[in-house]
Amino acid sequence: MAKLYLTFEGKTLKEVSLAQGDVTIGRLPDNLIQIDNLAVSGHHAHIYWDTDHYVVEDKGSLNGTYVNEQRVTATTLKDGDHILVGKHKLEFKDAWHEDTPAEATQQQPAMSAVPTMHATMVLDTKKAKEMMAAAKAAQAGAPAGSSAPTQVPQTAIAQTTAAPRDRTGTLTVLAGKTDQPQYVLTGKLTVIGKSEMASIKIKGWFAPQVAAMISKRDNKYFIASQDKGAKLKVNNENVAKEHDLQENDVIDVAGIKMTFGYNE
Repeated sequence: MAKLYLTFEGKTLKEVSLAQGDVTIGRLPDNLIQIDNLAVSGHHAHIYWDTDHYVVEDKGSLNGTYVNEQRVTATTLKDGDHILVGKHKLEFKDAWHEDTPAEATQQQPAMSAVPTMHATMVLDTKKAKEMMAAAKAAQAGAPAGSSAPTQVPQTAIAQTTAAPRDRTGTLTVLAGKTDQPQYVLTGKLTVIGKSEMASIKIKGWFAPQVAAMISKRDNKYFIASQDKGAKLKVNNENVAKEHDLQENDVIDVAGIKMTFGYNE
């Protein structure tokens, strides 16, 4: 009987049997496995049975889904695989042994309350970079840690040398009430709102808890609205889904006007 064990910082939080059907994972309460942490997307990932095996599929999440530290879109699960969603881990067990669930139950009862998460909104930067490096190495057909590949084409060396350097985005407040006049977007995910966990805190009685989120992917920044009542505009144009931010873009959301740039 296949099972999933949800853990955080080495503690087992929940045990889920896959015999009950498809399993959805995400921050919103309609997921079978809800992870209430801003590093996790509303509908982050999905695990389902396909012919003769289980598959985990990423649902277009901002921070990605990793299996054994490799970023995946969809992949077959094997006994003992570890799935990383934000900072939470899911261990996949394809065959249930008496000793494994018994030990997990003794350490943390399956029905116990989930402890309060730390106020961390994004993946650890060093860990995320390691995972991304491993994913890129796999796509290129070379093992991640390989130190001496045989005969690297000169064109590949030139392309590597010409790769764009990592740039850090900034937001400068032009109008509205915030806790700072300027912000440096060092994380993979930046939250704009009144919430205590927000990186950019909006002041005001009626300010939304989470008005918008800015994610960094592939050395680019993307902004998306998170509150139906907080209309998002970029350069006076309404943004319905997600917008790729460019230098000098002007952002309007929840009564705040900011300009986007890069910290050279």
